[in-house]
Amino acid sequence: MGLRDIRDRDLRWAWMIAAAMIFSGGGVAVAQGVGGAVQAGSGKVQVGGVDALRLSREATGSGGKPEFVSVTTLPGRGMNVFQMTAMLPGRGEVELLRSPSLEEAAAKLNGEGEDAYGNLNHSFGAAFLIPFSSRMGGVVSADGKTVSTSWRGHEIHLPDDFMGKYAVHGLINQMKVEELHTTTTADGQTVTGVIHAGDFGGHWLSRTDLHFTIALTGAAVEVTVTAKNVGSVEEPMAIGWHPYLAIPSRDRSQARVHLAAATVARLDDKDGRTTGQLDPVAGTALDFNATAGRVLEGSMNNNFSHLTRTHGVVDAWLEDPKWGYGIRVEGMSPEIRTVHLYSPKNGTFAAIEEQFNFQDPLGAEWKGMDTGMVALRPGESTTWRVRLVLFTPGTEKK
Repeated sequence: MGLRDIRDRDLRWAWMIAAAMIFSGGGVAVAQGVGGAVQAGSGKVQVGGVDALRLSREATGSGGKPEFVSVTTLPGRGMNVFQMTAMLPGRGEVELLRSPSLEEAAAKLNGEGEDAYGNLNHSFGAAFLIPFSSRMGGVVSADGKTVSTSWRGHEIHLPDDFMGKYAVHGLINQMKVEELHTTTTADGQTVTGVIHAGDFGGHWLSRTDLHFTIALTGAAVEVTVTAKNVGSVEEPMAIGWHPYLAIPSRDRSQARVHLAAATVARLDDKDGRTTGQLDPVAGTALDFNATAGRVLEGSMNNNFSHLTRTHGVVDAWLEDPKWGYGIRVEGMSPEIRTVHLYSPKNGTFAAIEEQFNFQDPLGAEWKGMDTGMVALRPGESTTWRVRLVLFTPGTEKK
């Protein structure tokens, strides 16, 4: 019986079947269904105190081309797009993101220890990074609890949650999505919701509402986030995400990435912080502009900029030729200024992170350069939109 025939009403049975299939097909993780921490008598899996939410559709093709079939999100953890699955020709239903089971996620995301600030939320799946991506530096308080910086003369006090001297990956990792609504469409399902983020726990200026829309169809998964300033003062705003795109064959040595960019941020050798300088990538090991992409040669943790757009869309993709799989990450919003590529040399994933801001966007090292933080006056909004599209290596990607 295929996993697409398993119904949510029998979660325990689905989980047992999936567990037996995890390493079928050459040792690759195939879809595990909804698995995880089933609440007694409820039939639901809770992460961050809120039920995980699953969008699904039946595969409708003949099996000759790839199509998306499910998306699982964590409304209790900033709407993290925890897992996506697709039917791949000759492979069946395959997981597309590096994530643990929902049961493991529920245990890890407990708000304690390493997760005290919610940081484990961006260690798997595809977490949203708002109101800034990457690290933010500044003056560390005497008690080591906060990092202080400023924007247009206004002080901003952030939690010191990374390396003892930075804030990292935004402020919504422990926030809950409200007003969730799921609708069935002609070819899938769509969910909407909102985080009334306010002043992000006292760490940001003004007050903000974040509106999420995630739309699943066979051809694409489209994700939209709109940030609206509902307060009374101007605020800086950036949106990004951190999708751990799986390499299904688990053979990173032959996986390829295409990322059309002209420059990459120069990093300090000691702790990886940006120096405020941008280096050209042409002819270097960080040049992923070739039409055929480039093999991942060693660890990648680099921020690319001066992006090339094709018909207005940021051009980036990951392919796994051994598995006959490819996924495009299309940045639809003109505000997307950088793409961060993260892929450890011993890993089995490549995170292609399309985001508004450069690293440490309020840092003095940029010497007044526009670092991608959108200025929102009261009542104004900005939108981040990314579309994921599947392709088969060797076929037309454009």
